[in-house]
Amino acid sequence: MASGKTVTEETATGRRGRPRSAATTAAILEGAYQLMATTGLAATTIDAIARHSNVSKMTIYKWWPLREALLIDAFLDQASRAVPLPETGSPVARIRRHVATYVEALQGEFGRVQLAVISECISKTGTAELFYERYLGLRRSRMLEIIAAGQKDGSIDAPGVPADIYDAIYGSLFYRYVFGIKPLTPAYARNLVNLVLRPRADA
Repeated sequence: MASGKTVTEETATGRRGRPRSAATTAAILEGAYQLMATTGLAATTIDAIARHSNVSKMTIYKWWPLREALLIDAFLDQASRAVPLPETGSPVARIRRHVATYVEALQGEFGRVQLAVISECISKTGTAELFYERYLGLRRSRMLEIIAAGQKDGSIDAPGVPADIYDAIYGSLFYRYVFGIKPLTPAYARNLVNLVLRPRADA
């Protein structure tokens, strides 16, 4: 299985050999994401990415031996801008902001690409482990730290381990999005966060 390092950790240096070119890496990731968003995953082949990015296939395969790993890293690169991990504010404010941004992003191409990439990973490998390893694990760990900080300072009154609290929020959002049970709205997101976190009145 591919390395668990994220694309942000690998921008400056590849897994082996000489350092990567940041410009070339950015071109490949941007090209891959744009193809996924506009032509679909079936058409997002290594050949197509190489042509779109004006990069040789040899360079792509050297850095991403697995096509699925490249697709995930391209999605992660986009997510770092579309749904950035919150770095400032109180724990509750950071979670609220991140949830609101995620819900908004799910309504557009970001949501469609995310679902397609997960499906691709499962169909090709029989598991979502690669997606978790390269994308979700990183972001989930950071949000668990924020939840734990809120429990520690008393601004989050929800009992239980941070992982269960995270899953209750983001699992509910993704479930609702995938099956289209009801529209994902800002009001629903706010109510869900309040229901799960049980935030202190002044949080």
